[in-house]
Amino acid sequence: MVPSHIRKPKTLNYFCKQILFPNVLLLLSFNYICGTYNFMAINLNIKNETGKLKSVVLGQPKSNGPVPTLAESYDAKSYHTIENNNYPTEEAVNSEMTAFEKVLKKYDVEVFRPKIIKDYNQVFARDVAFVIEDKMIISNIIPDRADEQEAYRHIIDKVSWRNVINLPEKAHIEGGDVIVWDEFLFIGTSYHPDYRNFKTARTNEYAIEILKEYFPKKRIIDLDLKKSDTKPYEGILHLDCTFNPIGKDKCVIYKNGFVDEDDYQLVVDIFGEENCFNVNDEEMFQMFPNVFSLAPDVVVSDQAFTRMNDHFRNEWGITVEEIPYREISKMGGLLRCSTLPLVRE
Repeated sequence: MVPSHIRKPKTLNYFCKQILFPNVLLLLSFNYICGTYNFMAINLNIKNETGKLKSVVLGQPKSNGPVPTLAESYDAKSYHTIENNNYPTEEAVNSEMTAFEKVLKKYDVEVFRPKIIKDYNQVFARDVAFVIEDKMIISNIIPDRADEQEAYRHIIDKVSWRNVINLPEKAHIEGGDVIVWDEFLFIGTSYHPDYRNFKTARTNEYAIEILKEYFPKKRIIDLDLKKSDTKPYEGILHLDCTFNPIGKDKCVIYKNGFVDEDDYQLVVDIFGEENCFNVNDEEMFQMFPNVFSLAPDVVVSDQAFTRMNDHFRNEWGITVEEIPYREISKMGGLLRCSTLPLVRE
């Protein structure tokens, strides 16, 4: 046996295997648990509505359940659809969302999907959560949709806990009411005295005040929207049903969606009248404003929106990816409503 005092020194191989690697793995495991390191992390980045899209959550069209009753509807467009007995079938919804997913993947967008909840409408991902810069805000959505958030847990868990904001219970807000536009944060709300009695009033003043605290450098503009639970021509569910930025300095807007004309004029002043595409009452009902940008020069739109799509191409030089989305529109949302963007360039 070789005396201990003349044994050969430990080799580099021994040092790496026995000392270095185990400690590195321990450190990485610790950081993973603490949320400081995540092999599968999503590095959120949403600074506006039109930057080149890199990753997104697309709603789930499967297992939507039975046609809701009028009492079960929670927006005016759905109410109108149910009342007229033309609520979309699951097959039609699935077909339209599949077409949307194909366009997203055509542009190399990473697409996440929520897990399926049996007999539950999960088409509209926008309202479950939303992203501002590198923060994900978990919405306090209406009680009828509260179970929906758990289906997103596997996606939310990919975000560092430091970047996930859970609002106080009384702070009501949904992603359809939040439009991120560089230094601006446009937020749709309702200051109607009967706010609590409207199913379509989804964002309150308390939530806006909290967002001001989290994003003190943003210029937050609150916009008072008209509300109706049963008359889709007389009320606006979310801000993105009446206003949506396009390209680098343009927008689609519906004047009659705002309670105060001054709110409409403020938006027009910011973008410039020549850069605003105004939609009429019928076009609002068809959900023209609720298109979705893949890049400053690429928009996904409903193939039925001929007047607007032609304007995008011929006047603004934007590539328009047209898909059928008429059936999904009957449920009170369209393309922007179906998405939750996570990362844009």
